[in-house]
Amino acid sequence: MEDDDALTITDERTDSSYDLPLVNGALRAMDLRKIKTRPDDFGLMCYDPAFMNTASCRSAITFIDGEKGILRYRGYPIEDLAEKCTFLEVAYLLLFGDLPTAEELDGWVKDITHHTMLHETTKKFLEGFSLNAHPMGMFISTVAALSTIYPEAKNVLDPESRQLQIRRLIGKVPTIAAYTYRHSLGYPYIYPDNELSYAENFMNMLWRMVEPRYQANPVLARALDILFILHADHEQNCSANTMRAVGSSQADPFVCTAAAAAALSGPLHGGANEQVLKMLDEIGSKARAPAYIEHVKAGHGKLMGFGHRVYKNYDPRARIIKWTADRVFEVTGRNPKLEIALELERVALEDEYFVQRKLYPNVDFYSGIIYQAMGFKPELFTVLFAIPRTVGWLAQWQEMIEDPEQKIARPRQVYVGHGKRDFVPIEKRTGHAAPMAR
Repeated sequence: MEDDDALTITDERTDSSYDLPLVNGALRAMDLRKIKTRPDDFGLMCYDPAFMNTASCRSAITFIDGEKGILRYRGYPIEDLAEKCTFLEVAYLLLFGDLPTAEELDGWVKDITHHTMLHETTKKFLEGFSLNAHPMGMFISTVAALSTIYPEAKNVLDPESRQLQIRRLIGKVPTIAAYTYRHSLGYPYIYPDNELSYAENFMNMLWRMVEPRYQANPVLARALDILFILHADHEQNCSANTMRAVGSSQADPFVCTAAAAAALSGPLHGGANEQVLKMLDEIGSKARAPAYIEHVKAGHGKLMGFGHRVYKNYDPRARIIKWTADRVFEVTGRNPKLEIALELERVALEDEYFVQRKLYPNVDFYSGIIYQAMGFKPELFTVLFAIPRTVGWLAQWQEMIEDPEQKIARPRQVYVGHGKRDFVPIEKRTGHAAPMAR
């Protein structure tokens, strides 16, 4: 596990030197504890808010080179997978490490299809929400509720139990997502159709009305499958980190997935594509795009859908989504927002302000436009994100469970509060202004 290289650190406080080995090119944070000013010293810690430069695990699932704009699942370029694979094929790859044979894929698809139905009590749970309940809140709550329906899922150290819950979750999240949407409209729930593909079946449960059989447009179904592939995993993002942190306590995968979905629901994570649409509505027309760019440069507002914590180049997923958008609009007609988006991208990529800051379009910039063109309402966008990302969460969770180095997550802190204080009786305390609730 250790590299041949080591890092020599000289502590100028004590004139002591320490040779710290590198592991996979990284320094083990626990080795810094050797650096002390006295024997009873706790040892040196790293302070890294938001984990900007801290690796919490070793993973073989997803590789990202943000400087070069590279994204690979298990070594395969995302471009190849999006062009040549189905979503369930990619799901198999993420979970098991290799692309399936035709026989393996057939068995895998049948396994997932077998688990698409929801227990009738789950439907009653959904019915308890008000009609204006946000689909993401319903999704999070219902996924967590599955923990009570499958109590054996708590046997997380049993490999067979883990595999069963993985299949259950991948099969059921599209059904839950579709039911949250139907509930908001007051429509009856549509049972899964096992003759349809994963994406087609989701579309069927969303949009089937009185027709005997739902026929999905093949171009739109393929576009949705590609979007699912692009969103399946993205290394140690906020929701994946949440999945691992909650899973490290050996909580069952249903509540872990619900926790990860809660992290995804925030506007800085899965809700970003909805914010892009709001921005495009605010701009209103292609002609106003340059003025909006100047508005952002002056420090007023943000250019939503541009920039990424990891990517300092064009997000490879954004390129694929842009290509997919052209196919979608041949069927749906061109979304007027696309013209504004293309003009924003053109102006921004020619502007030194954005070029110097390496702010390029990310996956959220075009995905919302496509989803809206396909008929999805903005409030469903984050739920759409959660369906494929469930696969990535489960792959991360499974890898964490099987990693002997992993323990329950418990970050350290740098304490900056009071030292020891003398207790003051209540009659001698002076008042202070507490924040008022409004």
